This record gives sequence, C-alpha cells and structure tokens, in this order.
Amino acid sequence: MVAVSDKREDYISWDEYFMGVAYLSAMRSKDPNTQVGACIVGKDNRILSMGYNGFPNGCSDDEFPWGKQGLELDIKYLYAAHSELNAILNYRGGNLEGAKMYVTLFPCNECAKAIIQSGIKTVVYDCDKYASTPAVVASKKMFDAAGVKYIPYRKNGRKIEIDL
Repeated sequence: MVAVSDKREDYISWDEYFMGVAYLSAMRSKDPNTQVGACIVGKDNRILSMGYNGFPNGCSDDEFPWGKQGLELDIKYLYAAHSELNAILNYRGGNLEGAKMYVTLFPCNECAKAIIQSGIKTVVYDCDKYASTPAVVASKKMFDAAGVKYIPYRKNGRKIEIDL
C-alpha cells in the first residue's frame, strides 16, 4: 500500500495556535501599558472562549482611567477586568471542567481563584515577569493546592506575520 499524502509539514502546533489566539486577543486591549490575552480550550482542542484586559461592558474606555499612578479612584486597577476573568465570563457553554487556558501573562491571585473555581485544570503561560510578587506567589500556591497545572509556553523562535 502506498501512502498518499502531500500535506504541509510546516503547520503550527496546537500550542502555537492557541497562544497565538491569546496574543491576538491581547491586541484588542486598550490599556496603554499592559495588553494581556487569554484563550480557553476544551479537551478536544476546540476554542471555548477568549478574553483580554479591559473595562466591563457599559464602562466607556474613554471615561474610565487607564493610568497606573495617582489617587486610587483615578487609576485603572479598581476598574479593569483581567483577560483570564473575561475569558471565563465570556464563556456561554456552561461547564469549563478540565479545560486548558493559554494566557500571555501569568495569572494574578484573583484570576487564579476564578480559574480554579471554573474547573480549568491547566494554565499555559508565556510571561512570568511578576513571579516574585505576592499575587503570583499566591496564585502558584493555590494552583498547587487545587491541582491546577501551570506550564511555561515554550517558544521556538517561529515568526508569524498577519497582514490585515
């Protein structure tokens, strides 16, 4: 029997695909300092939901603050929803039990709680630049206790260009 296959060999992997979707989602963020994206994937490698950091529905991107410094009510931290929480809240299919989340920045402690409570069992993250902060240390402690695996994304140097 002769194998009949002329398929491409340079297609992207599932991890590249889903992390690429997370990065593309991050490009929707209007935050001038930090753009973060998340992509939730089911066990069958189907995208369930996506999210990026931004303000809740009905809260104008032009009327709420994007700054990082100033009085507490005049900076973004009390208003912005993180990409992970948005991806979880954007899901309309019911249960996320056993799903995997791809995220461009390691989740903070508040997002870790939502990830655990939603049933997501694996987090693939790209950047961990806040690894030594209490929020991320707490995230890892909670993930370990709840049995959520967190795996660093392994870049391979491939460049993907999209001409829109």
